[in-house]
Amino acid sequence: MSEIVTGRPLHVVAVGKAAAAMAAAFTSVSHLAIRQAIAIGTHTHASLPASVEWIESSHPYPDKRSEAAGNRALAMAESVHSGESLVILLSGGASALMAAPIDGISLADKIETTKVMMQSGADIHALNTVRRHLSKVKGGRLAAACVGTAITLAISDVVGDDLHAIGSGPGVPDDSTWSDAAAAIERFGGKAHADRVRTIFADGVAGRLPDTPKPGHESLARARASVIGSRVEAMEGARIAAATLGYHTVIMPDAIVGEAKLVARAWLDRARDLVANAPRPACVISSGETTVRVTGTGTGGRNLEFVLALAEHMAGVPRAAVASIGTDGIDGSSGVAGGIVDTTTMIRAGVAGLLPPSHYLTANDSFAFFAPLDDLVRLGRTDTNVGDLQVLLID
Repeated sequence: MSEIVTGRPLHVVAVGKAAAAMAAAFTSVSHLAIRQAIAIGTHTHASLPASVEWIESSHPYPDKRSEAAGNRALAMAESVHSGESLVILLSGGASALMAAPIDGISLADKIETTKVMMQSGADIHALNTVRRHLSKVKGGRLAAACVGTAITLAISDVVGDDLHAIGSGPGVPDDSTWSDAAAAIERFGGKAHADRVRTIFADGVAGRLPDTPKPGHESLARARASVIGSRVEAMEGARIAAATLGYHTVIMPDAIVGEAKLVARAWLDRARDLVANAPRPACVISSGETTVRVTGTGTGGRNLEFVLALAEHMAGVPRAAVASIGTDGIDGSSGVAGGIVDTTTMIRAGVAGLLPPSHYLTANDSFAFFAPLDDLVRLGRTDTNVGDLQVLLID
């Protein structure tokens, strides 16, 4: 792939939470022949050169800026000649940051569809299946608009590093169908979705609308894609840091998925088993991406709910602590990266006059539990996104 990239004039679209940092790094390579570059993200980067067009957009839900960004990226792809390359620097969050709805629905329709699905507990694969079919740029359609070579370099926030799911796959063929997308909206939200959206899916299933380009489609014959960073690198970085601090460290390789408050206890039991006979201090590291089923109106996120579900159980684990954080530095609606629970959490919660954890979990208001205890993890935006990290420390 490096021969293709360095041998042709390049047009660069960086999109996602790491867009500015990726664009800054890519454009700093002096021997690349970059004709134009845009970066679409939530915040810029100090080293982003003036030659890169910066487009600030919206996450986790798209807005008018997202639509403008999607149309700008599409226009760039269409401007690439056959002897040139479109380079897509992709990272988590791209689905919301770059949105161009297909004809027949509005951006508001697409936003509402996404919200209904997220509030119904949809996982990233279901969300992206629907997003791909409602977009002019996702599901391979951005690369298909380019007559030159399309090259995707992705930092993965998706369990399994599925290039079709990262940013809803703007640079790769889509093997999901209108029927798959229609089944996803029925499962997550059902009749709560707008009539216009349901009509679009009915037309797609009936064959009245073109599907996304599939593997083998001629428009993507020149498309290439590769994952250049993922949760595996995040766990390895955490392992090195823990080892430097003197911890005997064990990595839990299986991805942590499912509804946060429901999978947390099984995770804790397994993590403790892994270091039951290990030297102390011990550290267990895992990663993945859980979900939250929103039934309340509080403030929180999947990482905060994960650790809150463990607060009462940690009372019986001497000299131990658990943290769960979003590697992008933002957990759901909370504005923080995640939280920490330890052996003393419930004692301190009682002194602070807090209600039982179940109250805050039911209200999806985990932030209100952790804030008075000063057990929130505040990182700020990290210029990357490779899912979530969970850590158990036992002294």
